[in-house]
Amino acid sequence: MHIIYKICPALLWHEAERIGSFEGAPIDIQDGYIHFSTEKQVRETAEKHFAGRKDLLLIAVDGDSLGDALRYEPSRGGDLFPHLYAPLPLSAVRWVKPMPLGADGQHILPDLSR
Repeated sequence: MHIIYKICPALLWHEAERIGSFEGAPIDIQDGYIHFSTEKQVRETAEKHFAGRKDLLLIAVDGDSLGDALRYEPSRGGDLFPHLYAPLPLSAVRWVKPMPLGADGQHILPDLSR
């Protein structure tokens, strides 16, 4: 299983759970795809796009289950980032964990190996 990660405000994610699928955050909808990060990219994504934000969740997704709608495309510094060109089916989600802010103001990432 190949895991990719989505950082999401808790309220937005709880709404996705209520309706049964995730259409994306406003930036995803604007760009036409859902932004994800690999394990190596998730910390930098949190620092660059979510610095200081509270009430965030980290969603682990089975990328293999997303088929051809998942594409790896160059982004920050030419690094390949996973982009999903479809709504995220909740059946692909492996776990959802909080990303609290530590005393230093940095997000505390959950153990990504579980």
